[in-house]
Amino acid sequence: GKVRRIVSECLACDALVVAGSRFSANLLSTLTLVKKRALVFWVVIIGNGVVYVVKPIMMPGRHFTEDKFILYGLEPMVENPNYQIATILSMAGVIFTCYLPANITAFLIVVTGYIEAQMLSLTEELLHLWEDAESHYYITHQTNAVLEESIENSIIRNKVINDYIESHLKDIIKTHGRNINLLHQVESVFSGAIALEFVILGVGLIAELLGGLENTYLEIPFALAQVGMDCFTGQRVMDASVKFERAVYDCKWENYSISNMKIVLMMLQSSQKTMKLSAGGIIMLSFSCLMQVFRSIYSAYTTLRSTMK
Repeated sequence: GKVRRIVSECLACDALVVAGSRFSANLLSTLTLVKKRALVFWVVIIGNGVVYVVKPIMMPGRHFTEDKFILYGLEPMVENPNYQIATILSMAGVIFTCYLPANITAFLIVVTGYIEAQMLSLTEELLHLWEDAESHYYITHQTNAVLEESIENSIIRNKVINDYIESHLKDIIKTHGRNINLLHQVESVFSGAIALEFVILGVGLIAELLGGLENTYLEIPFALAQVGMDCFTGQRVMDASVKFERAVYDCKWENYSISNMKIVLMMLQSSQKTMKLSAGGIIMLSFSCLMQVFRSIYSAYTTLRSTMK
């Protein structure tokens, strides 16, 4: 239900985009990068699982994904039919472990990437708003050079330009609000799952380091790719939000009417609340979060290694 609501909200936002406009071009440009990001992540995770499953098949003799793992009730595992049953169970486990996270995280990348694309497109609209308003005036009000300098024409010019700016500022505010609401919906669905994922993958990475890289070199990329992509996704949303905030101040508001200046001030106050994606509401997903996770894992690893020795 909640996931369908998120998809419906994305489609509703996309339905408001005017095809062929600058906003649409910028949106599609960013979404192309988001698509590549999601595709690369999916291929890495699924490819890792395929290699993990294929490796024992390509080795001489009877081997499993992990020869040291014993499935209780199937000893001895190398004899028929225990070998076939254990192999099928191991493959099923790998498929379940790789396929679900790959698809769910790819969905998260696409949805948050859409929010990122919307925010970056809004940023460009704000930065070009004054020039667009002037162009709109000159297109709709053809005047000669003599009338251009008259006081009456100057008043008309300011009114037309500021009416255009007011209309577009209100549209930008509505779109900004929808994106904030969409991000809150995404966080309510994925926040707890991401926190649990971080704990499980953190414990997994510590165990893999303790087991020795020569034994766990196939498992480590799986965990690192997921933790890294979650943090990268959160960082991209934050960066897009910060760019939007800067654009609000750089939109040449000093040329606007008093009423439009007040709208810009309200937008600035709202945009200063940086859009973030969190893990369980505890830690914000970003590059600094990734470094903290790595430090915590390495600290736990060194402590446990010294204890084991």
